[in-house]
Amino acid sequence: MSRLVVVSNRVASAAGPAGGLAIAIGAALKGRPALWFGWSGERTARFDGALCVRRVGETEIVTVELEDADVEEYYNGYANAALWPLFHSRTDLAAYDRSFSEGYARVNRRFAAALRPLLKPDDLVWVHDYHLIPLGHELRALGFAGALGFFLHIPWPAPQLFMTLPHHRNLVAAMFAYDLVGLQTEECAAAFASYVLGEAGGAARGDRLFAFGRSLTARAFPVGLDTADFQLLAASPTAVRTCDRIAAHGLFRSLIVGVDRLDYAKGIPERLQAFEHYLQAHPDMARKVLYLQIAPSSREAVAAYQALGDAVLTLAGRINAAWAEIDNAPVLYVNRNLSRAELAGVYRAAGVGLVTPLRDGMNLVAKEYVAVQSPEDPGVLVLSRFAGAAAQMKDALIVNPYAREEVADALDEALHMGRGERIRRWQSLMDGVTRCDAQAWRDAFIAALREARRKAAPGQSDRHVDWAARSLRG
Repeated sequence: MSRLVVVSNRVASAAGPAGGLAIAIGAALKGRPALWFGWSGERTARFDGALCVRRVGETEIVTVELEDADVEEYYNGYANAALWPLFHSRTDLAAYDRSFSEGYARVNRRFAAALRPLLKPDDLVWVHDYHLIPLGHELRALGFAGALGFFLHIPWPAPQLFMTLPHHRNLVAAMFAYDLVGLQTEECAAAFASYVLGEAGGAARGDRLFAFGRSLTARAFPVGLDTADFQLLAASPTAVRTCDRIAAHGLFRSLIVGVDRLDYAKGIPERLQAFEHYLQAHPDMARKVLYLQIAPSSREAVAAYQALGDAVLTLAGRINAAWAEIDNAPVLYVNRNLSRAELAGVYRAAGVGLVTPLRDGMNLVAKEYVAVQSPEDPGVLVLSRFAGAAAQMKDALIVNPYAREEVADALDEALHMGRGERIRRWQSLMDGVTRCDAQAWRDAFIAALREARRKAAPGQSDRHVDWAARSLRG
């Protein structure tokens, strides 16, 4: 069995909570020899490429530290102040700076130089997410001739939006070093192909795209949940205790829960406004329902995230000021991380899972909520049509998160839905969550990567595109 080499910006750490990407990758690595490479999250005064190596089961985890300038320019700068807002259709928040692009190129070169000596010719290398788009090109430049795949966990924007990125063509040219590019949805795969065919003057043959003197396969691979593992968490003492605490306060079947990183793409202010509208339309429900929003802070060095935190606090305070009584408040806002076991207990207790991002690659919270519901008395998932999960989870109540009246109506429907209808919807959703899990996602991607590598033109792995002299400034 070939070794699977996964590369991501961050790797899972025992020191803190894991995000959706780390959880998905961790599940995908189970049961096979693997290496996981990425940034440790720590800083060093001077980058020297020193590796920290540890082993977890069959997986060797290798990390490097980054300099302050790397973190500011590559991570806070190009990745999260330029690419993240752009790929989530927020061009108004995107910041483009030459130092950002230089730092992004520099860190991708450093990752490649540190990783290349660890690679074996028959390794399957799987690079993840927007932080590391040009890493495949850098590995090719260092002579790696094996199978290279890339997966984007966030949406790929429409061509007209993507073209607002300075030197956008260079970034896509670098992607043609990969044999396979995976995206979350058919819509994103079509948007990527549309750019290649229209702006890059490429050609297509099935799901094979030809441009920049190279070819690659581009397909949708919706990421899945490690369903069995999360269900085990839901049966843990911590999860059961959390669920019981909520039930003891009389909130079982009247709890609405939202769980998100504090990020403008998640639509938390819009969700609070929709809940406010719901209370205005149904004032008798103010004492019968609690909206629990769990939203730990993230990327606090980025100004847009600081402003978002203030906005959410203001909205939650406004709703409670208008509707709270001495012994009751309709909104509970938790601005810290909960363990995954605690979250499983909260999901289990909640009558409504409110998952309404403005734009999202997939959203595993929607799948986690479904996975731990009681088969005899499940809750109802209210899901944004702009989450990648909506394409798979059609028996959720699908809503437009920008339309507060529509979300409020869906909340009312969910809270009053009969048990038979809830069970029917949940059974359909659970079937999809079970079949399309993390292992199925991994197996589909690896099979496609092997096939894409087989289709690569002879000698293609030895050629690499001119990525503007390894810079985004070209």
